[in-house]
Amino acid sequence: MVVYLRLIKESFGFAMNALRNNKLRTLLSLLGVTIGIFSIIAVLAAVDSLDRKIKSELSVLDKNTIYLTKFSFGPSEIPRWKRDQFPDVTYEEYEYLKSSLPEAKELAFQLFVARENIKYNEKTVSSINVVPVSYEFIDIQGLEFSSGRFYNETEAYSGSAVAVIGDEIANSLFEDADPIGKEVRLYGQRFHVIGVLKKQGEGMFGDSNDTSVFIPVNYMRKRFGDNNETMTPVIVIKPQKEIDMDAFQMDISQKLRGMRGMKTGEIDNFFINVLSGFTDLLDGIISQMNIMGWIIAGFSLLVGGFGIANIMFVSVKERTNLIGIQKSLGAKNKFILFQFLFESVILCVIGGIIGLLLVWIIAMVLTKALEFEFVLGLGNIILGTSLAAVIGLISGILPAISASKLDPVEAIRSGM
Repeated sequence: MVVYLRLIKESFGFAMNALRNNKLRTLLSLLGVTIGIFSIIAVLAAVDSLDRKIKSELSVLDKNTIYLTKFSFGPSEIPRWKRDQFPDVTYEEYEYLKSSLPEAKELAFQLFVARENIKYNEKTVSSINVVPVSYEFIDIQGLEFSSGRFYNETEAYSGSAVAVIGDEIANSLFEDADPIGKEVRLYGQRFHVIGVLKKQGEGMFGDSNDTSVFIPVNYMRKRFGDNNETMTPVIVIKPQKEIDMDAFQMDISQKLRGMRGMKTGEIDNFFINVLSGFTDLLDGIISQMNIMGWIIAGFSLLVGGFGIANIMFVSVKERTNLIGIQKSLGAKNKFILFQFLFESVILCVIGGIIGLLLVWIIAMVLTKALEFEFVLGLGNIILGTSLAAVIGLISGILPAISASKLDPVEAIRSGM
C-alpha cells in the first residue's frame, strides 16, 4: 500500500511538472477532456434541473389526475382532420359525470382562454393567464395562499365577479398595499380580489401561477356563452386513491359515450388524458436528451483521449533515460506501468475538474440571470470525475505498456 501511495505521489509530481514545463502543449491536450466533461455534465445537469423542476411542479397533482377533452396530450393514431371534428366537452357533461362517478374524488370544469390585460387604477399588467375554473380546482391542484381565499361553491355557480391573483400580478398592481378587497378591471368589468397566491416561480409549461388570475368559470359562460371558439373546455378528474385506473377510465368512457348517444363500434370522440402518461412522455424526451448529450460529448472525449495519449507518448520519450535508471535499480515493469497510468489518470482528472468548474460557474450565472435553478448534483460531479479517470486509464494504457517494456540498457543508452 505504501508503495502505491508513493507511486501516486510521484505520478502527481510528474503530471504537475508536465503542466509547468509544457504549459501550452499540455493545456491544448487537456482541452479535449475538459470540453468533453463540460459537455456531458452540462447537458446532464441541465436535464436533471429540468426534470427536477417538472416533477416539482407536477408534485401537487395526483399522477392519476385525468384531463377529459377533445384533444390528446400525446401522439394519437386518429388523423388530425378527424380529431378536429370532435365536439368539446360541456358543462352539462361535467355535472353529469360529477353525479355519476362515485370513484371520482373531485371534478372541475376549466376553460383555456386567450390572454387578457388586468388593470388597477392607472396600472396595467398585460398578457396575463386567465384561468376560468370551477371551485373544486383548489382541491385538485392544491393552491397555496399568501392571503385571502379561493371562491366558494356559491360564488362559482353564480358566476360572481371575484378573482384570485398570482404573486407577480399582486406586486405589479398593488406594490406594498393589501390587494384583498380591492377591485381590478378584467374583461371591462370590475372584479373583487379575494385571494393572493403564494409565489411559485417561473413555470416550465409556459405560464406560472404568479402571472395567473383565477375566476369562476360560470362568469365566462354567462359573459361569452358555451360555444365560443376562442375558449377550449376541459374536465379535470381526480380519482379516489388506490382504484383500478383501467376500470375507472372505462367507466368514464361508457358514461360519456352514453350521454353523447354514440353507437357501438364508433371510436371515442374524446380523449382521456392521464397525467402519468404525460409524465412518461416527458421522461422519454428527457432520456433522449441525455442520449444526445452523451453522443455529442463522446466526440470531444475521443479527441481528448487522443490528446492525453499523445502527451504520454511524448512523456515516455522524454523520460526514457530515467526509466532505464529506475529499471537498473530494480524497478519492476509493473511499477513503471502504474507510474505512467497514474500520471495519465491525474492529467485527465485535472481536465475533468476544470470542466466541472466551468459547469458550476455557468450554472450559477444562469440561475441568477434566468431565475431557473440549475443544479450541479453530487452524482454528476462523481460521474464527471470518474469518466475523466476512465478516459485517462484508456488513453494511458498503450504509452504505459511501451514504457514498462523498455530495455534498461537501451533506455539509458538512448538518453545519453
